[in-house]
Amino acid sequence: MSTAEDAPMTPSRSNRPRTLNRHVVVVIATAALVYGFSLVHGQWSPMHRWNRAFGDAAVLLLAVTMTVGTAPRLFRASAKWLAWRRELGIYSVVLATVHTVIILDGWVEWDFFRLFGMELHPIDLQYVMLQHGFGLANAIGILALGIGFILLLTSSDRAVGFLGATSWKTVQMTALVFWALVVAHTAYFLYAHFLSFHRATPDPNSLQFWFAGLVLLVFFFRCIAFAQTVRAKASHRRAKDKG
Repeated sequence: MSTAEDAPMTPSRSNRPRTLNRHVVVVIATAALVYGFSLVHGQWSPMHRWNRAFGDAAVLLLAVTMTVGTAPRLFRASAKWLAWRRELGIYSVVLATVHTVIILDGWVEWDFFRLFGMELHPIDLQYVMLQHGFGLANAIGILALGIGFILLLTSSDRAVGFLGATSWKTVQMTALVFWALVVAHTAYFLYAHFLSFHRATPDPNSLQFWFAGLVLLVFFFRCIAFAQTVRAKASHRRAKDKG
């Protein structure tokens, strides 16, 4: 996955070793992130521990992907990291997929009614809505994952060549929507889901503060980059008018 700032890349055999190296490095870094987050959530049951670990690592990789594309507009030296966006985005979606499978298997036990906040009533033997927020947050997560798959499937030189630069960039613009949906999904489970008055409330997630800071950081970078782009285009327009 890339972002809309990506320039189309022309397929080249000479790039393959570098691409393979980036995949290897990102896979190793991803494994380390998942393990690190599993230690942070060590007090939870194995299912919750690992679904959180994979989910947290996915969010972090996606945040880095969203930032790397804009950073060169602020710090030219960071341009050397642009080539890593695709691999970072790809494994963000892979991690999100594993996160989803763990939830489907361990939390809702492949009962899709439960996935959307419904439970089987023991007397009426009908599904009733029990957790409105849980269902909405999961619907947002599923929509985000669907967009993530689209981005994943178009994250290749072959896709760039098949779609053409303009169409490919249009598809990649959905990365912004993907990020917004992921933030909304994650925020619900970090700040709201475990606040129910009729059950024991666990201690606040230790990553609440860091998640808020991460979202604000991405927002800051993208706003500054947008302002820089607008300023550059305005300067170019004035210079063209004078000429």
